[in-house]
Amino acid sequence: MQLEDSEMAQKGQHVVPSGGKWAVRRSGAERASGVFSTQEEAVSRARELAKTQGTELYIHGRDGRIRERSSYGKDPYPPKG
Repeated sequence: MQLEDSEMAQKGQHVVPSGGKWAVRRSGAERASGVFSTQEEAVSRARELAKTQGTELYIHGRDGRIRERSSYGKDPYPPKG
């Protein structure tokens, strides 16, 4: 499945479907940094990378569209509490 350029344009880690498995791919990268049997395993690895890098995590559904997003960067507008 080919993802549209606009869907991979966001900086961060993307969990994307890949030949019946799930791949973790950094924005703009041609190759996946890892391929996993389950989406759950891929999300776990991508979350670790996003936290370490202070970037976003984008989870794509089987149709390739972003279905969930988490941010691990510095929030320019943190909640007041």
